[in-house]
Amino acid sequence: MHPAYSARSLRVRVGVLALALSAGLAVPTTTAAATPAAEAVPTPTVEEQRLTQAVPQEILARSGFDAVAPRLARLLEASHSYARARQVVTREGAALWRRAVDRVQGRGPAGGDLSRDDDRPLYWARLGMTSQVRTWQPGFTLTDGQRAALMDVLERTSRGQTDLHLPPRAKGLKRVLVTGFDPFTLDRDIRISNPSGATALALDGTVIRTADGPARVETAVFPVRWQDFAEQTVERALRPYLPHVDLFTTVSQGRVGRFDVERTNGAWRGGFPDNDNIGRTETVPVTESAAQPQWTTTTLPYAAIVAADTGRFPVYDNTSVTEIPVGGAPSGGGTEPVVRPDGPTAGSTARAGGGGNYLSNEIAYRATLLRDRLGLHDSLPGGHVHTPVLQFAAGNTQDVTDPEFVRNRLDIVAQVRAILAVAVAAGR
Repeated sequence: MHPAYSARSLRVRVGVLALALSAGLAVPTTTAAATPAAEAVPTPTVEEQRLTQAVPQEILARSGFDAVAPRLARLLEASHSYARARQVVTREGAALWRRAVDRVQGRGPAGGDLSRDDDRPLYWARLGMTSQVRTWQPGFTLTDGQRAALMDVLERTSRGQTDLHLPPRAKGLKRVLVTGFDPFTLDRDIRISNPSGATALALDGTVIRTADGPARVETAVFPVRWQDFAEQTVERALRPYLPHVDLFTTVSQGRVGRFDVERTNGAWRGGFPDNDNIGRTETVPVTESAAQPQWTTTTLPYAAIVAADTGRFPVYDNTSVTEIPVGGAPSGGGTEPVVRPDGPTAGSTARAGGGGNYLSNEIAYRATLLRDRLGLHDSLPGGHVHTPVLQFAAGNTQDVTDPEFVRNRLDIVAQVRAILAVAVAAGR
């Protein structure tokens, strides 16, 4: 899982910007002869190609993030070695994350009239940067492996995954790790924002006051792409930190009008297209040699979270899953999936966790499986929280923002903060 603009003048302005960007993406920064013929320069991905549309250009212009990708292009053009390019990409990726966090948290200039709580400038600016790196043709030989390494470091730094600075352990101070996601289903509505990503930006580095004392929160965001998850992006980012935090939760956008604490996560990918319009229908691929369980469970204090007054949206303990039961059972055995409102039955095969079988379920499955394989199941509260769908005002089918949209996002972020306060105080 919005001040009004003049629609006509907006279309003209962003149309010009879109054409300019499209040309910028299509034309290499140096001559094609600089790149060895054996190594064709990749074209922008499906996800990156959406950047030329009017809405992304408006979001970037109204936040001041429209200069991010052009700046990177200039710095790459001035880079005459792979080592220098890696320094540039590392620095600029980290700077984008910090700039996005600072904007949401009210530090520095807003850069435009788009509300500060918006997560979308980070998303679209990052895609501009990745497109620049993907299509860059330097005046020296850049191998496929080196380009991939540049893309990797840009992804990790611009998502806060290298900016997880846990404070030293101190009496009474709890350490909390929270993850969010990029916007998704953008072909359905290119204007979409993801409240989990907005939450990550709003909470990164902040301290939440709880009934059990202060809790310092560190956050990161993840892509909505199956391949990145197959390449262990979640495990690589979280493994160094899970043994040193007091609570973690992965967060994503879920159902309309409600929060859900997902009790059970399943080891199945349901095939829904990701942000590159690629689907995967298969068992969640993990690389560890240990046997892979079909199900993992939350260790968040779900009863306390559901019972607390955390905000205007109701919060549910979601126990439902979809499974293929052990064959031959009179209550639905065989090969057809069966919905189980009270959780999986013994020996069943996962087809959907409480949070479904998309990447929100998968990040929950991977994070909790990592928790268990690190031997932390009985000591570390962790799991997944689904937020309500972030909705525009009724009748808004065109504007990129409106007051109700902003209010909904702010309320969701505030309620996640309150849920974390309850979870930290309740412990296990």
